[in-house]
Amino acid sequence: MTVWDRPEPPNRPVPLDRERIVAAAVALADEGGLDAVSLRKVAARLEVGPMRLYGYISTKEDLFDLMVDEVQAEILPVERPGDWRDALSTLAHRTRRTVLRHEWLADLLGGRPTLGPNGLAVAESTLSALDGLADVDTVMRAVETVSAYYNGAIRREITNLRAERATGLSERDWQREQGPHLTRMLATGRFPALSKAVYDGTDTDAETSFATGLDWVLDGVAARLAPPPK
Repeated sequence: MTVWDRPEPPNRPVPLDRERIVAAAVALADEGGLDAVSLRKVAARLEVGPMRLYGYISTKEDLFDLMVDEVQAEILPVERPGDWRDALSTLAHRTRRTVLRHEWLADLLGGRPTLGPNGLAVAESTLSALDGLADVDTVMRAVETVSAYYNGAIRREITNLRAERATGLSERDWQREQGPHLTRMLATGRFPALSKAVYDGTDTDAETSFATGLDWVLDGVAARLAPPPK
């Protein structure tokens, strides 16, 4: 039985429900990441005994599933997408913005799908925009390809943000610190392709890089979805 199918116990003297439990867990994770979340810590935030929570949630994995589904409400489009490309682009950008608000979500992206109401609504909204464009297997591969791109790109962005906080060095500061070593290595002539990328390439911000890569992936999907020439 999934956590969504499990009935909630009756109220006790201190009112409690899954909604309050999940809200407290999300707040803890927003403050300190997933390591800050445990049933004991959530119970302390709610000022109830830890055993009270077991009537609602059996394991920390159940709690994580509920947390992911809770914030997936922020990914669900507010308007019906114009077409399949708009649907996949909206999904990618809204996922990125949601993860930037809830960094812990990056650690749970790309695993088995959660089957909560918000997660199912996101999947339905996405797949319905591609319905009829190709056979169902092609549609599923298209969605998987785009999600593999944005999940990886988002994780990389979050990893860089965490590194900045851990080291106290911004991306620019890190580049300046590592610059002398890299300059010496490139001067050896052993890395001509890398040297060209470093000296001739354009430095872009994370959002621009994300959007550009997404457009390229969507172009590839469009080529697959296009009907064969007659």
